[in-house]
Amino acid sequence: MSKDYLKNAGLGTKVINIGIDSDPTHGAVMPPIYLTTNYSFEGFGKKRTYDYGRSGNPNRDIIAEVIAELEGGVGAVMTASGLAALDLLWQDLPGNRRVVVPHDCYGGTQRLLNARARQGLIKVVYVDQGDDAAIEAALSEPTALFLLETPSNPLMRLIDLEKLIALGHKAGAKVAVDNTFLSPALQNPVRFGADFVVHSTTKYINGHSDVIGGALVCTTAEDVTLYRWWANCVGATAAPFDSYLTLRGVRTLFVRVRQQQQSAQSVAEFLYAHPKVKTVHYPGLPSHPQHELAKKQQAGFGAMMSFELAGGLEAVKQLFDHIELFSLAESLGGIESLIVHPASMTHAAMSAEALATAGISDGLIRLSIGLEEAPDLIAALERGLAQIA
Repeated sequence: MSKDYLKNAGLGTKVINIGIDSDPTHGAVMPPIYLTTNYSFEGFGKKRTYDYGRSGNPNRDIIAEVIAELEGGVGAVMTASGLAALDLLWQDLPGNRRVVVPHDCYGGTQRLLNARARQGLIKVVYVDQGDDAAIEAALSEPTALFLLETPSNPLMRLIDLEKLIALGHKAGAKVAVDNTFLSPALQNPVRFGADFVVHSTTKYINGHSDVIGGALVCTTAEDVTLYRWWANCVGATAAPFDSYLTLRGVRTLFVRVRQQQQSAQSVAEFLYAHPKVKTVHYPGLPSHPQHELAKKQQAGFGAMMSFELAGGLEAVKQLFDHIELFSLAESLGGIESLIVHPASMTHAAMSAEALATAGISDGLIRLSIGLEEAPDLIAALERGLAQIA
């Protein structure tokens, strides 16, 4: 049956209904898992929709359709991880292959960029996204790709998407935005002119910390075809069961994020008032330097934050020795709350100089707020902070 009625539905409705009740064989309401590695031909020279699992799979196609719809793209390429999705972007860059990226980008992104630069595949230029003069200088030379992150990881710095995307296009670059931290529930870079949106679907899109994956959302049919070809060529495509799990997870994206960011606001306000906390980095606080920008270009403030302890690294160690409820683990965006020391964990691949340049101190802690009740999260932090000498 046609689902034309979904065209004018809200995103929260679309994310639930795309692919539902579409099984032509048995009428399964939920799409079944297609774990087969290959598909038979109808006859000689008569290929069906799918022939080999690396090249195509029904589960992968459904989650790609959902994510592309949520981000406002033409299509999406589903990959085995967020970094695999990112790595596709420079497989076919034109010209001088110059890539301008944030100086404080995710540590794994920086590791990948530096490795590809050593191979001579790209030329990387790091720039402070908050420095207009530095951005204009970086884009004064021909640029193939301009990569943006907002909010930044882990200091929650925001950039003006509309302004920077326009600057990138003026320089002749295609612009990609890593939207992992907010997800399409809270931010849609395509609305501001982005050519690509990158996701680690491991995080908010899946939301259950049980599958690793990535997505590259494209805004032209040509790019969808091109990067799906590359994903198949290098074997970076998402597995059927991973795609199934991610589809299962994304169905509840909007309700999860709504609750998570409500709790995050309460946690941030508690930390902001605590005497042992030096600084809180959360766009939902009026003290955040881009608080007004967040209200302008986001649908909410998200559930990620970081804070610095006045006692530095020793205070961090004492807190981690006593913290309850928060798991000391990397990643983010799941139903469970996590606590991380970026300098020694998520951003450990960065040099001491790069960490200092990015403003990531030894006293910085990052939180991913889950679905536990806010009073319990606050109580756990309060007990942990009380143990700091």
